Amino acid sequence: MKIAVFGTGGVGGYYGARWAAAGEEVHFVARGAHLEAMKAAGLRVSSPNGDLHLEPVRATDDPATIGPVDLVVVAVKLYDTESVARGCAPLLGPETSVVSFQNGVTAVETLAAAVGAERVFGGTTYIMSVIEEPGVILHTGRRARLVFGELDGRSSPRVQALLEACERAGVDAVVTDDIRGLIWSKFTFLVALSGMTSLMRLPVGSIRSDPETRALFRAAVDEAVAVARAKGVPVRDDMADRHMATVDDLPASVGSSMLYDLTHGKRLELPWLSGTVSRMGAELGVPTPVHDVVAAALKPYAEGQPPTP
Repeated sequence: MKIAVFGTGGVGGYYGARWAAAGEEVHFVARGAHLEAMKAAGLRVSSPNGDLHLEPVRATDDPATIGPVDLVVVAVKLYDTESVARGCAPLLGPETSVVSFQNGVTAVETLAAAVGAERVFGGTTYIMSVIEEPGVILHTGRRARLVFGELDGRSSPRVQALLEACERAGVDAVVTDDIRGLIWSKFTFLVALSGMTSLMRLPVGSIRSDPETRALFRAAVDEAVAVARAKGVPVRDDMADRHMATVDDLPASVGSSMLYDLTHGKRLELPWLSGTVSRMGAELGVPTPVHDVVAAALKPYAEGQPPTP
């Protein structure tokens, strides 16, 4: 497959490198110091699942130099989705598909509006990985799973083609007939994890061990699940309980990508996470006091600039 990966961070860099190492024609769209390091010395992945060094690497900041591809993989931060959607144009041929492996629940609609709903299918991923330094992706923990499928649940040749590419690369991948439900299931957990760890500047172990902060975490989960139900998303009756069981299974040191961005002075996905729960709750008449506070309290940091005294 000829694949263009928009965003060569912890998600796009990890999976894109695995595909490329297995023989797929992968083009990375990156920028800044990360791009320059990739051009100079290739892309390295450090992972319990096996390290790799991809050199040379096809990397550029100009999608027009790539030409039409079979698949565009979108793995940028949510605040870059609209610009990436517009930037996809040079990559689109008659049979090109687009899939998002981003956080949040709004990316699919944003991409579909820009490139056409018929081109887009849905995806989500379960992985803890970051850019450790320019040109280097650090994957912590063994879990690295992709889940994807058509938005209407049907089977399709393009989904099967991506599954086969994952199998060739040794990537744990699953095709689902309920990708919308799985995207929301992940969101209702992630939005609580991101919001609580960032608000408190603490890893999950410290939060779950105190009865009061644990209750606050559970309230954040409950609010997100209530919004999902109000949106008409089929939600398991025990979803909140399952999410709390996941919280208890996580290593105590686990934080979130938003906490990482907050502590490193980077822009936050806040408006697309707790901000989205808060906004949708207001539109649907669902109270979301915890996420309202998270969205308001972290707003001064949302652009990556520390508050001015």
